[in-house]
Amino acid sequence: MNPTKTRCLIIGSGPAGYTAAIYASRANMNPILYEGMQRGGQLTITSMVDNFPGYPEGRMGGDIMEDIRQQALRFGAEIREGEILSVDFSKRPFRCTADDGTQIEAETVIIATGASARWLGLPSEKEYNGSGVSTCATCDGFFYKGKDVAVIGGGDTAAEDATYLAGLCRKVYMVHRRDQLRASQFMQEKVFATNNIEMVWNHIPLEILGEGDKFSKSVTGLRLQNVQTKAEQTLAVDGVFVAIGHHPNTELFEGQLELDEEKYIVTQPGTSKTSVPGVFAAGDVQDRQYKQAITAAAGGCRAAIDAERFLKQC
Repeated sequence: MNPTKTRCLIIGSGPAGYTAAIYASRANMNPILYEGMQRGGQLTITSMVDNFPGYPEGRMGGDIMEDIRQQALRFGAEIREGEILSVDFSKRPFRCTADDGTQIEAETVIIATGASARWLGLPSEKEYNGSGVSTCATCDGFFYKGKDVAVIGGGDTAAEDATYLAGLCRKVYMVHRRDQLRASQFMQEKVFATNNIEMVWNHIPLEILGEGDKFSKSVTGLRLQNVQTKAEQTLAVDGVFVAIGHHPNTELFEGQLELDEEKYIVTQPGTSKTSVPGVFAAGDVQDRQYKQAITAAAGGCRAAIDAERFLKQC
């Protein structure tokens, strides 16, 4: 089977991937975009987004992503379902393989694979995943309406999850290993102004408690330990939401590109250029600092422009 040839392959969707597709299409690069496992990226599992420009009344994250996707399609981007499973960046054209076996030869590649939620690493976390343990408050919060839940974490993700769940749940415990939040000042103020959020400072989770068998399980509590006194306590909760950040989805590129100690793709300062000429990265897959939808979109714009300029110089 002859490989599909393209001037620009975009791996991943979300604000970075879709924006890159808009700019690459308008530059007559005829991009092919593979959306990956989560069409639209992390923003599709958020609720109301109030800080993305152009939506003065706010907009659901999934709706924003669909708007940008449709804009990319309007300019001629070829958007495909499925994943890229392997890449070979050893020479140009780069050779990539999709999950349906399709071979793609690309003159340039833009990586926009984003990031995934981090887990605590507790055995009980895996045991009750999907049966009382979640990393997506907006996906699963509805099931805990009127119940008590715990949110683990102290950053913006945890603060956003806690305030969202507070609108559904009777009580939200926000458990953090330190004595102050890492979240932005705005989000901290929202947390502290919400009456049914109770902070549990200086504690770490030891075990998620539950009942039932392999056919039907449910969470009944969360066992904690004070990091200072080592004393333990148990919170009676019906659900546990893990919100301790994300890790970049870069497993596919290990050994192909330079990654930093946390596995983010290393890019040249002020550009989207990676360690391999012709391969570019945008969004949360290389952004350790901002991790916002608007900065991811800006990164997608930059990557497409960098790719266009690269092709002109070849």
